[in-house]
Amino acid sequence: MTDARILNVLAQYLEKIAAESSARGLFSQRPVLPFRPAFSRCKKCHAVLKVGKTRTKAVTTRHLGSFTAHETLLHCPRCHTLNGSEELSRLTPSGCTFGYDVMIFAGKALFLRHRTAEETVEELRPGNVRISASEVAYLAKKFVVYLALAHRQCAPRLNALLRGNGGYILHLDGTCEGGGPMLMSTLDSLSQIVLGNRKVPSEKAAEIIPLLQQIKARHGLPAGIVHDMGSGIRNAVDEVFPGIPDFICHFHFLRDLGKDLLEADYDSIRARLRKHALTENLLTQARRLQPVIDDEPGSIDLLCKSVHNLAEKNTARSLPSLCAYSLIQWVLEGKKQGDGLGFPFDRLHLHFAKRALLISAHLDSLNATPTVQGAWKDRRPLFQLSWTLRKLHEDSALQKSIATLEAKIEVFDQLRGAMRIAETGGSSGLNSGNEALPIGPIKQAVLAFRQNLVSRPDYAGAQHWKSLIAQIDKYSEKLFADPIELHTPNGSQLVQPQRTNNILERFFRDFRRGFRRRTGRNSIGTFLQTMIADTPLVKNLAHPPYLKALLNGQPSLERRFAQIDAQIVRAELLAAQHSPEKIPKKIHRLIATPDFPEIIAGLLRKVA
Repeated sequence: MTDARILNVLAQYLEKIAAESSARGLFSQRPVLPFRPAFSRCKKCHAVLKVGKTRTKAVTTRHLGSFTAHETLLHCPRCHTLNGSEELSRLTPSGCTFGYDVMIFAGKALFLRHRTAEETVEELRPGNVRISASEVAYLAKKFVVYLALAHRQCAPRLNALLRGNGGYILHLDGTCEGGGPMLMSTLDSLSQIVLGNRKVPSEKAAEIIPLLQQIKARHGLPAGIVHDMGSGIRNAVDEVFPGIPDFICHFHFLRDLGKDLLEADYDSIRARLRKHALTENLLTQARRLQPVIDDEPGSIDLLCKSVHNLAEKNTARSLPSLCAYSLIQWVLEGKKQGDGLGFPFDRLHLHFAKRALLISAHLDSLNATPTVQGAWKDRRPLFQLSWTLRKLHEDSALQKSIATLEAKIEVFDQLRGAMRIAETGGSSGLNSGNEALPIGPIKQAVLAFRQNLVSRPDYAGAQHWKSLIAQIDKYSEKLFADPIELHTPNGSQLVQPQRTNNILERFFRDFRRGFRRRTGRNSIGTFLQTMIADTPLVKNLAHPPYLKALLNGQPSLERRFAQIDAQIVRAELLAAQHSPEKIPKKIHRLIATPDFPEIIAGLLRKVA
């Protein structure tokens, strides 16, 4: 027997031993384990305790399996208190079947390792934990509530951690989808710790202020704040943190400015392409060509050799079809060109339209290519493609929009270069702007860009250039603020806050990716409605200093959670399930109806 075979057999035996040594494996029936208080005198008045009553409950933990707990409760004749087993309370919350270890395993599996509830059920099975997918999902929510309560209670120790860095720099941003609630999150960029979260129905100042007040009450004043240009966020920051240096996120600034500058022309291009049904027509033509190509195996290899001058002749009968098919795919690939930053940095429809126009311009010469031994006898696929694309050349509105957009893009990309954010052809993605760059040269580059733009001959008559300059002037102070002085235990130091909120953007991106991994769905709207607002706190568990502060001297999360009142947890869960933010989709659509109040009033009058 090979070494690998021996190790495999040994591993199987170890799994079997582990399963059989659990409570479920050792006993034919669920064992009954006794529990009682470890003390005989009242902790308050020191009176001798007497047996009050007994109770039983089913318990399932990962390390003990399933058993029946028989608990003896001791009564104090003076204080009239009823004392239960501390050992049992450390295993499982009151009124709950599953232990803290099962709950923590479920929470980490779903929100840290991004496992599905069904996968978590299977992962728990070898330990003889029998649980349903719905129970896993419920325990994961419960885990978040316990974590949120422990997070609030550890504020003094967390503040000591923040003071070690000289304070905290608050990053504030939100994510939402559709008409559902928005998840607002706050994060300290110095420690990389999520500080607080809140679900809000809209990005209005009145909805954001309570979150900022909460952060202020727990952690004091931040050294600085980084946020986007939303008026609600700006007004909330001014209300709660007046006089605190605040910075406009460079990435958000550029994105919003680019949308204002480019969106109208870009939408026009998209509308013209949709009018010609270009994507649908190209896909239909490609589907028709596929069987022709499949009938002649090796034609693709022959075309590749011809393209790279490795074949003297190409006698494939399907060559015209293959050429047309390849050109179609090249045009469609234009919709995938970009750096993954989204509009206005990526202009996919523009790439798509320009590729289509380029192929259209070349098709006449392609159709005139001399034949090779009759191989190009049937040119219908190329003629059909030419006819499909020729409509674009005849669309003057499309041509005008492309020309206007490209002129604006040239200027916008110059500003991207000046600000050193999401530069064209860059590879940093959402890390762009996190480099430790001095703000002075960037400010000077933007001022030089501004001077060049206002000096253009067409500036006076171009409202879009004036609007761009107005935005730069309006936010210049918050874009290029001086570094912040932080007072640490090791002395004072100057810190330039991160120029972007990309630290939170990446956080939300990972958040969405985890959701898609668990559910297979792209839209997170429903999840945002039903999730516990403090779910992002789970990310903090990856930071050892935070975990140490959270545990407060306890050896594990299980022991720390056992210190939290289960009644408070149940109240928090109940409040989350009845959140006013959880509005059904049908109601959202209904209230969006024009003249909705008048319609409802009319309906009520009819009923009356």
